[in-house]
Amino acid sequence: MSDDGPAKRRRPVGAVLASGGYRLAKPVLFRLGGGDAETAHEWTMKRLTRVSKTAPVRRTVTRMLATEPSPIRVFGVDFPNRVGLAAGMDKDGRALKAWPALGLGFVEVGTVTWHPQPGNPRPRLFRLTNSNALINRMGFNNAGARALATTLAKVGPIGVPLGISLGKSKITPIDEAIDDYVASLHELRQYADYIAINVSSPNTPGLRSLQDRGYLSELLAALVAEAGDVPVLVKVAPDLTEDAVGELLGVLDEHRAAGIIATNTTLERHPLDPADADQAAQTGGLSGAPLTERSREMVRFIHRESGGTLPIIGVGGIGSGEDAKAMIDAGAALVQIYSGLIYRGPRLIGEATRATARSVR
Repeated sequence: MSDDGPAKRRRPVGAVLASGGYRLAKPVLFRLGGGDAETAHEWTMKRLTRVSKTAPVRRTVTRMLATEPSPIRVFGVDFPNRVGLAAGMDKDGRALKAWPALGLGFVEVGTVTWHPQPGNPRPRLFRLTNSNALINRMGFNNAGARALATTLAKVGPIGVPLGISLGKSKITPIDEAIDDYVASLHELRQYADYIAINVSSPNTPGLRSLQDRGYLSELLAALVAEAGDVPVLVKVAPDLTEDAVGELLGVLDEHRAAGIIATNTTLERHPLDPADADQAAQTGGLSGAPLTERSREMVRFIHRESGGTLPIIGVGGIGSGEDAKAMIDAGAALVQIYSGLIYRGPRLIGEATRATARSVR
């Protein structure tokens, strides 16, 4: 398909996937690059980038995947439905207009850092197929905040809310982290419907220490001031204790954070299928089905501790419409998916959208 002309006669990749083709394509994708998960990701992103740039293809995909709108307003932003793309899938905003065509109600790009960085050495993304899980130690590989700003200026509005996840550059010392985050926010805030502050990835040395009360208070004060009218949310790790989460909620309330994203990947390695033992030994953050219960428990705890006043984006282990609805029922206002897309394909989006539309919350 052409990036600037009409689509060719062959069916676009999005249409093939939407019609149930992902079930047939998945075994092939999983064998690409000798089974290297990042090779399959890059192959898919290249094709979604073409979809993003080709309006006739996007219209075809939208018609095939259309669901009834279920609009909701959260932290002052209007969402066409509750189901969004989690950060990490499209770090540099390469396929921005493809995601709404697939039916997603919002898109979160990044995590982006002030300095461009290649991330950790490959291989750094691993499938635990028997557990419907992933382990990643990507290390915030991205082209940097300035490059993302250039991309977003060229693409323009994408038709759904856009979140931008910000992280700390690896080369930036912890005691200079605030300036690093603020520089990225200053560059990108005009393009964001909300900002997500990633202080919980396990793959950047020292990053999770920014969840501690002292660090987080100073960081959040600076970022809320810099963001102006743009809502600021904080993404937290599932490995925090309830006491630590309680302290964190106090900081969010003190500095008027707009919401919280729960959760990031985990360092835990259970429950996993024994057949995945070799891959489970890889270092990095675990996502997917093993995180379902933990993320839901944390959402339920945050909802209860905040008295239901703090908007929550629930993410972690959503692999079905039932999982998405359970996350909403636990107290989330919105949900995000990532690993579920790897194992289920675009069909998951429609399932989750319909299931969450029926929620009473």
